[in-house]
Formats: sequence, C-alpha cells, structure tokens
Amino acid sequence: MAEQTNWAAIAKNPKFEEIHRRKTVFLFGWWIFSTVYYFLLPIGAGSAPGLYSVKVIGNINFGYLFALSQFFVSWAIALYYASWANRVSDRLTGELLDELKLR
Repeated sequence: MAEQTNWAAIAKNPKFEEIHRRKTVFLFGWWIFSTVYYFLLPIGAGSAPGLYSVKVIGNINFGYLFALSQFFVSWAIALYYASWANRVSDRLTGELLDELKLR
C-alpha cells in the first residue's frame, strides 16, 4: 500500500508558503494589469470615440487594432508566466520536494 502524504505539514512548510506567496503576488499583479487593459477598450471607445475611430490602414482603425492587441497581450502574459514558472516556481518546488524526500 502507498505511503500517505501529510498535506497539512507540507502546507505549513516555509518553502511551500514562499512558493505560494510568490505565485500569488506574481499572478495578482498581472491580473490587475490585464483587467485594466481589457477595460481600456470599452471605456476608451466610450470616452474618446474620435481616437478609436482613427483610420490606421485602409478601413482598419485604432479601435480594431487595440481590440486585436488584447489577444497578443494575453499570449505574451501566458508566455511570460510559463517562463517565470520554469525559472522560479519550479525551482522552488523542486527544492521543497527534495527537502521532503518526495522525489
């Protein structure tokens, strides 16, 4: 039979708390940024319709480009998070697993 893992002890481990704190701070900051960026489109289009209707290329205006940029910003945040997780979170998790001899 498999050995039982003491999850409560792991949750109280200072390394686990550090991993959780860093991840929470990282994700909360980017959540705030992405929420503000998302709401810039409807708020900007409502308060500055002249800016959002400026033609950039043919019939494509600034509003269309700004809306499209939200996809690219989302992908960039996802790629940055994956890079950060590989460098920071995964390293700390590996240290925690080694310390707990779970690996």
